[in-house]
Amino acid sequence: MKLDDCNALITGASAGIGREFARQIAGHVRSMILIARREERLAELRDELQQQHPKLDVQIRTVDLANLAQLKELMESLNHDQVVIDLLINNAGLGDAGPFATSDPTRDEQMLLVNVVALTLLTRHLLPQMIAKRRGAILNVSSVAGFLPIPGDAVYAATKAYVTSFSEALRAELQGTGVSICAVCPGPVQTEFQEVAKRQGVQPKLGPKFFLVPAEQVVREALAALETDRPLVIPGFAVKVTMLVSRVIPMPVLRFLFRLSLRRSRAGSA
Repeated sequence: MKLDDCNALITGASAGIGREFARQIAGHVRSMILIARREERLAELRDELQQQHPKLDVQIRTVDLANLAQLKELMESLNHDQVVIDLLINNAGLGDAGPFATSDPTRDEQMLLVNVVALTLLTRHLLPQMIAKRRGAILNVSSVAGFLPIPGDAVYAATKAYVTSFSEALRAELQGTGVSICAVCPGPVQTEFQEVAKRQGVQPKLGPKFFLVPAEQVVREALAALETDRPLVIPGFAVKVTMLVSRVIPMPVLRFLFRLSLRRSRAGSA
């Protein structure tokens, strides 16, 4: 679907990939609603976009998507204001680095609420109006972590597996409706995500530099995939090749590699 004259809603818009989505679509869409927890950041982004694009209508909504009451209030306000959205970018996401057994249960709950529940309920809320208009697009920001079970990122990887699977199933259901669904699965991206995901003594690993993909490239490739109606995109050549190889490795081999990596990690920390 072409982005021109769309009314967009972006979650997790105050920083990182979400902010970059807002910047890259600003010259195409008619209006956008930016959703995040940090009002000051959202206001700064709104002012920046409106200064560069005076005709663009930008609204901000301060919402914690890990709070079900606030999520429901957001959906009710969209109904009350009769807001029509034909481009939904489900970008908001939370991570956590470290063993599941020592994780913070509250953090686990927040990851499930943001990565799975909020994405699902917002999609369900906005999808019927897109189908009725026979025009719409949904871009779900997943992750390459969703392709594999990842020790040390067990809950996060599982939530992203949900996002990718959900997107594929929804795409099949919506054939012929005029609504396009795409899942973007980035590898490591240098954003605030890593800072938020780290625990005391546990720092998320970004991997080698050649594996990193800038947020600008992730967004550029994601929007190109959406406009050409592709089901899934993995930004970055090195990441794409690595994922293609890893997805054909038998699970018994992966289990062995996981055990080997865990032994080395324990030996290194001893």
